[in-house]
Amino acid sequence: MTDTTTQDTAARPDLPDRLCTNPRSPHYVAAIFEHDVGIRLNGKQRFDVEEYCISEGWVKVAAAKALDRRGQPLLMTLKGKVEAFYTEPN
Repeated sequence: MTDTTTQDTAARPDLPDRLCTNPRSPHYVAAIFEHDVGIRLNGKQRFDVEEYCISEGWVKVAAAKALDRRGQPLLMTLKGKVEAFYTEPN
């Protein structure tokens, strides 16, 4: 009998330095979104992150319910120590 958690971990692609959830972005990677990704900003886990950059130390989150002229949410940039990780399935 094989351990499926070991196989799942090996099949996951490495998390990039910069990643975006918007498919129109050049920083979008579809293979990564087949798995659950978690983001920590300054030690606190965030669930509303639209884009992140680890090396520059920022995340972008939606600003309330405001939309731009194309219907996309307006994004605020928050700075700090960014950590990206794969979350374990329940």
